[in-house]
Amino acid sequence: MRIATSTFPRWREGEERSILTKQDNRSVYKQDEHPVFESPAMNRPSRLASPIVELRQYTLKPGQRETLIGLFDREFIESQEAAGMTIIGQFRDLDRPDMFVWLRGFADMEARRKALTAFYDGPVWAEHRNAANATMIDSDDVLLLKPAWPDAGFDLSGPKRRTASQAENGSREPHLDGIVEISIHHLRRGMEADFAERVQAEMVPQLTASGGRLLGAFDSEHAENTFPRLPVRAGENVVIVVVGFDDGDAYAKYRNALGASPAWQAVRQTMQAASTKPAETLRLTPTARSLLR
Repeated sequence: MRIATSTFPRWREGEERSILTKQDNRSVYKQDEHPVFESPAMNRPSRLASPIVELRQYTLKPGQRETLIGLFDREFIESQEAAGMTIIGQFRDLDRPDMFVWLRGFADMEARRKALTAFYDGPVWAEHRNAANATMIDSDDVLLLKPAWPDAGFDLSGPKRRTASQAENGSREPHLDGIVEISIHHLRRGMEADFAERVQAEMVPQLTASGGRLLGAFDSEHAENTFPRLPVRAGENVVIVVVGFDDGDAYAKYRNALGASPAWQAVRQTMQAASTKPAETLRLTPTARSLLR
């Protein structure tokens, strides 16, 4: 079923790279050699990036993902941030070629309402919505989230985003793309807090010991949707864990290390026993203009 384009977007999908690492609650940032652009939105405190987060998964028409990514990275980053939100990350799904995954953040639910109203009633969306909608089959797979513990939100105080022209030039050069893995754990209502405590105490040490960089952990935000023109998956009870890797080799070593670890197998079984269905795993690679990587 198509949603009216006037009200709802039908989106679903030799150098060092910019790396954000959580270590002892501190972020370590390595800047690549390319010049970068710091937009006014990126001068805001990093805490504003993730008190409220949307995880959005869009199913696209076959062959349309690169079209949407080009449009998004060119037209929908600065324009959304100017409306009062933070575009955290945009990704290609490595296992689903017609999926586009992205994250955006808000200071709180009222700020979300104001920002989304400003953007979707504004001139940039009005100009480009038809082109965006033409790439999509479904854009309703949206989870509304909050940090799972006090310092579990995304720390975006270090990364700086490339301009669209710099990203386009960089795409013509050989480069290493990072890998971001998002695991989604489905739980019974009210179990999120206990599960998140176990993630922090038992899962995260295993992930980091195996070479992963914890980028964030979130659980379901059950507040009323303050912008009903954009549906979210109401009634979902999830904890998600976001882990980053420098490249495919680092990710392969991480998976091999976990697979060989009896301690990880025990943790995994314990987590699965508390879940209502098997965990989902999204294996993603960031677009050229993604902050999170």
